[in-house]
Amino acid sequence: MLWTIFIILLVLWLLGLISGYTLGGFIHILLVIAVVVLIIRLIQGRPVV
Repeated sequence: MLWTIFIILLVLWLLGLISGYTLGGFIHILLVIAVVVLIIRLIQGRPVV
């Protein structure tokens, strides 16, 4: 589930970089949050999926 969200956010982030819409900043924030959650789960030893 988390990997799916991560991939979706990554694709949206790349689209935001390419298109340059104002929503790009929001997508950057969501991507950073997803990466932080992923790292925290890996450090805690919980399964990512």
